[in-house]
Amino acid sequence: MSDARPVRAEDAFDLGAVDAWLRAAGVSGLDGLPQVRQFAGGASNLTYLLRYPARELILRRPPTGTKAASAHDMAREHRIQAALRPVFPYVPEMVALCTDHAVLGADFYVMERVEGVVPRAQMPPGVDTDPQLMTRLGERFVDLLAELHAVDADAAGLAELSRGPGYVRRQVEGWSERYRRAKTWNVPSFERVMRWLDAEQPADVGACAIHNDFRLDNLVLDAADPLRVRAVLDWELATVGDPLMDLGSSLAYWVQADDGLAGRLFRRQPSHLPGMPTRAQIVARYGERAGLGTDAWAFYETFGLFRLAVIAQQIYYRYHHRQTRNPAFKRFWVAAHLLERRCRRTIRAAR
Repeated sequence: MSDARPVRAEDAFDLGAVDAWLRAAGVSGLDGLPQVRQFAGGASNLTYLLRYPARELILRRPPTGTKAASAHDMAREHRIQAALRPVFPYVPEMVALCTDHAVLGADFYVMERVEGVVPRAQMPPGVDTDPQLMTRLGERFVDLLAELHAVDADAAGLAELSRGPGYVRRQVEGWSERYRRAKTWNVPSFERVMRWLDAEQPADVGACAIHNDFRLDNLVLDAADPLRVRAVLDWELATVGDPLMDLGSSLAYWVQADDGLAGRLFRRQPSHLPGMPTRAQIVARYGERAGLGTDAWAFYETFGLFRLAVIAQQIYYRYHHRQTRNPAFKRFWVAAHLLERRCRRTIRAAR
């Protein structure tokens, strides 16, 4: 609960309308109006705690302002989690989905709150950070991603998410177009990086359920036993696609202890702690667990960094055009410069 704060003014909503809708939907255990808090983590969809005396729920809704056409689809995020939970027990239990925009002005859904701690930029107070334990946590992180990729997506009812072969190509083209639309005057063009990705893209290595935002700070850990993962959060970008693209996207966030100051500037998870595996060690372990070759890793690493730059720039675009005044987004344009440099270094090293 350490990062649940009072609701920001621009993110406030009609609590009475939500409470009335929940009761009409038949949700039980609701006595009186709940206390509402907003979680500070996350820079895309908004997440709130609804604390009733006998029950605690989590509400997810999109932000206000202009959004990418395919982004912030609450009904899709709810549907994916409901389908995955029976076969991947780390998905929180869904409670209800609202598609009536008269309630909040957009789709939203409610799920059960999962007890535990989230490892953000620093490990939560009281959690053991012994280097041997951190090594095992890093290994658990990799193994959990491989476990997700082993889920039978068709059997889970996720076949409709697949668009068939060509996932890598669609991702390169799609994220390139998103960056061009979100570009502001104060960020690099990324044109050289986008041309390289287009020229060097490998064929798909497979198609499976992928999270697309798999990070330590999207895990809920047992406070007494941090190796016990109680939940995986934030399934907004999940789909059926290439597993190595998912790993590349994940490791774009993995800032390790020997990264320079620029790399550490936007660190969001405690991947720097003594004992945590390096990116190279994670790639090697994943390859062993999943039985996949990683010879073309420079492509996946570059794509992950570029994709992260696009995500940061899309958020900054909203701030730049005054669609949000959240001061946390004020310097996200700097991330585009830092990530462009990392992309170019990775490309040079691959030649």
